[in-house]
Amino acid sequence: MEIAALSMAAHAQPVADRAEAEQAMRLLVARYPVQTAWTGPTPSVDDVSIFRVTPTVVSVIDYRKGFGHADLVAC
Repeated sequence: MEIAALSMAAHAQPVADRAEAEQAMRLLVARYPVQTAWTGPTPSVDDVSIFRVTPTVVSVIDYRKGFGHADLVAC
């Protein structure tokens, strides 16, 4: 009964602009600087697929307000 989370419905599309993809990778690495489980080199944008996600509906789930409680937020 302590669950608090987000659930999201969204549209996804591949990021085609190389500069934008490289910026996304830089932001990801900066966000998680110490990854003890990852022992290899950081993948390049040529090694991964990067998608832009545009939310359509977000559910704010908070079981502290009752089992199954969710507030819907339209985007």
